[in-house]
Amino acid sequence: MSENPATIFVPGRIHPRVLERLNESFEVISAANAELASVDAETKARVRGIAVSGKCDAAIIDAFPNLEVISSFGVGYDGTDTKKAAERGIIVTNTPDVLNDEVADTAIALLLNTLRQFPKAETYLREGRWASEGPFPLSPFSLKGRSIGILGLGRIGLEIAKRLEPFKVTIGYYSRSQRSDVGYIYYPSLKEMAEAVDTLICIAPGTPDTFKIINAEIFEALGPGGVFINVGRGSSVDEEAMIAALSDKTIAAAGLDVFFDEPNVPAELIALDNTCLLPHVASASVQTRNAMADLVVDNLIGWFKDGRVLTPVPETPVKG
Repeated sequence: MSENPATIFVPGRIHPRVLERLNESFEVISAANAELASVDAETKARVRGIAVSGKCDAAIIDAFPNLEVISSFGVGYDGTDTKKAAERGIIVTNTPDVLNDEVADTAIALLLNTLRQFPKAETYLREGRWASEGPFPLSPFSLKGRSIGILGLGRIGLEIAKRLEPFKVTIGYYSRSQRSDVGYIYYPSLKEMAEAVDTLICIAPGTPDTFKIINAEIFEALGPGGVFINVGRGSSVDEEAMIAALSDKTIAAAGLDVFFDEPNVPAELIALDNTCLLPHVASASVQTRNAMADLVVDNLIGWFKDGRVLTPVPETPVKG
């Protein structure tokens, strides 16, 4: 690491702890994506790293001729053009593992809330309706006896499966390849899994292969008793097909923490009474977000201190 601190560019909003820690070790330049053109050439030439939460596309990457590393806030890094980065030999990192438990916990909570309608029951109580109208209506669904299929049995998917075991449900999964270290049912295709289960949990990453992979055909296969839970990426779902499936009772209900065009949630989806909707909060605890922020900065410190990063993404040109 040189005597002069490296310059780090932050495009747009990011967790305040990232900025606080970056300023201790680096020169930090912040600008919204739309303001990138206002950054002068001399400043762009000084930038050697990027800390980002959200989009880091080819235009941003190409704006900095001496860029060496991009540290992304989040386990998903589909907003970063890893192909462009690899072409230039730029390292890309993300923040895996530190959020596994939080997201898995949220998936279970969202599943229970969708099936048992606990948020609606609390609202019923708070509005005084328990006293004035009597007991809250019986929930139409239960977790008991369900057969659950997980789309994506990676780090977080495995944690979700482990949490489901005490509920005495049947657990299966569909991933790019079968795992040899688990005893869960493996399905050779998403459609076959949807036909076999009555609950589908998506924790798939946002990639070209998963774009709108959950479509009308999958909802039809899931069936009228089917429940869909998404804590992965909104881009994995054909949102119009999902709204239609929920509206005409092709499936029974859905619990969603992610959406196709966040933070814009379709009014038709909000209006449905067979949904449980969260504003992308699966990892949103103080402890977990702080750990993610620390990993963003620690990756940058590691790179500029000794040329090593802690959590490179698979597409990156070096290992940790």
